[in-house]
Amino acid sequence: MVSVCLITVSPGVAFAQTSDGGDSASTVKNPDPWQGLNRKIFGFNKFLDRWILKPVAKTYDWVLPDPLQRGVGNVFDNLLTPWVAANQFMQGKPRHGLSDLARFGLNTTLGLAGVFDVASHGGIRKHEEDFGQTLVVWGVPLGPYIMIPVLGPSTATMAAGRVADSYANPIRYINDVPTRNAVLALYIINQRAQLLEAESLVSGDEYLFIRDAYLQRRQFLIDDGKVEEDPFLDEEFDFDE
Repeated sequence: MVSVCLITVSPGVAFAQTSDGGDSASTVKNPDPWQGLNRKIFGFNKFLDRWILKPVAKTYDWVLPDPLQRGVGNVFDNLLTPWVAANQFMQGKPRHGLSDLARFGLNTTLGLAGVFDVASHGGIRKHEEDFGQTLVVWGVPLGPYIMIPVLGPSTATMAAGRVADSYANPIRYINDVPTRNAVLALYIINQRAQLLEAESLVSGDEYLFIRDAYLQRRQFLIDDGKVEEDPFLDEEFDFDE
């Protein structure tokens, strides 16, 4: 239900934050102009997560063994792979698009509808693409950071991209409403359960940590994992002071 913790900090992606939680030295404009409102929505999301989603996710994690959880996650990832491939083509990356289509074909057949990620074992790596990234590649600015009720962190452009993503999600087209709701609930709970261990990584101001982690993760994905040289690595610091 709540994705306040649906953040992955990518290795090799560095960011610098000023002491007051403002912009990094490499950022020209304030990425979070609506921080006051965002913090209130973040508090609301955290409340829902604490009392609803997290207890359910912990129960799910306790009942379902890790291999079964991975299988469930693999199935959902496989369902979304054709849309990943479509975004690759729209971004002008046909080789990656064809790779994702091959991944979908292998995992759907040999992987038993995606339960087993045989494509990764065969050297076809997983990509993460969505329509928000496509919009940025097309030249649309990333936009200001926003915290969406229930859904969690985003930016203006990524939020717009989520609309297209929602229409491309196969779960949306399950005709039987109870079945569709059950599958969607399983998808959300499985995602939340995968992040239980990652919560220990959060430190300091939780809002700022999640905001910065989200923004750097989005930029990492938009750049296809290409990390620019960190300007702070050239600075000399005297740690003995």
